[in-house]
Amino acid sequence: MTESTARPALPDHLSIDPRSPHYVAAVFEQDIGIRFNNKERFDVEEYCVSEGWIKVPAGKAVDRKGQPLLIKLKGSVEAFYKDLATGS
Repeated sequence: MTESTARPALPDHLSIDPRSPHYVAAVFEQDIGIRFNNKERFDVEEYCVSEGWIKVPAGKAVDRKGQPLLIKLKGSVEAFYKDLATGS
């Protein structure tokens, strides 16, 4: 029970890119999951729950700095911590 209380609250807007202002290192110490339109996604680079969008890579395309090109998908977004005991 103390492990779940030690988790920081998931932010409304989060990015996995450390250069982003929406990157929060403390959140990534735990496994998190993103459910988009009631289906779990494993390729999400950035999300915003209040605005209802996620950003995912657009195939194998990369920009001139080698970062993947991202597309924005709109729908219902839910972020959650994955529980290691149940696997969900």
